[in-house]
Amino acid sequence: MNYKEDSMNGIDNEPDGERASGIEAARILHVSDACIVINKIPGEAVQGADPGMTCLPRLLMEQIPGTAKSHGFFPTAVNRLDVPVSGCCLFARTPQALRFLNAEFAQGNCEKQYWGIIEKPPLSLVVPEAGELVHWIKTDVKRNKSIAYDEPGPARKQGILRYRITGYGDHYLFMEIALITGRHHQIRAQLARMGLHLKGDLKYGARRSEKCGGIRLHAYSLSFPHPSEKGTMLRLTARPPFQDRLWDFFLNLSGLAGGETPGV
Repeated sequence: MNYKEDSMNGIDNEPDGERASGIEAARILHVSDACIVINKIPGEAVQGADPGMTCLPRLLMEQIPGTAKSHGFFPTAVNRLDVPVSGCCLFARTPQALRFLNAEFAQGNCEKQYWGIIEKPPLSLVVPEAGELVHWIKTDVKRNKSIAYDEPGPARKQGILRYRITGYGDHYLFMEIALITGRHHQIRAQLARMGLHLKGDLKYGARRSEKCGGIRLHAYSLSFPHPSEKGTMLRLTARPPFQDRLWDFFLNLSGLAGGETPGV
């Protein structure tokens, strides 16, 4: 299997007025006739955008040459990142690519790696440094929320992830997460079941929201078979959507930033 790897791209901190006009070039990680990968920022919708919300499929249709509704196919998200989540987001450009990629994801032939910054739990909650979480997840559509259970039940789908704590701060845990399945709000629901809460994720128990919106969950890496180049795997990586001492600390933990490690 051949690999094609794109280097990690950052995001410039541009004013909201500039950002609203389109997707910055630095956020476009890969473009081919079959698919597009962008570095999504919190607040953007990959499908079903509410009024006033940035609709990524529409932006892609308008901005990327050759991606037009007149071709009879609207760009469609394959890995559907939640609105407050950032990172690598894959869109199919043709019905054939969508069928191929959906099948590859369903068969477990793709890799999804996330970074999470988590509120430090009380000392009474002992969290192993690494492990695999297996739950059965039920989605409440009306509340747009998922609940993770320890046992199977009606309308529950199995959710599996693997995690590793890469570092500790005074107030936060820093966690790498490999998502094995792809359920609605899976990481958020499974961590909540453990008693862990992503920074800013009020819906799943965080103490307070993020000043700039969003939550501290970032799809750092995405690997998948190329839809039109048989035997080739694509691997895309993306930096977090903005730089501050918490993401800088994570980058240092991962060996992706130089300089001294800031305090957290």
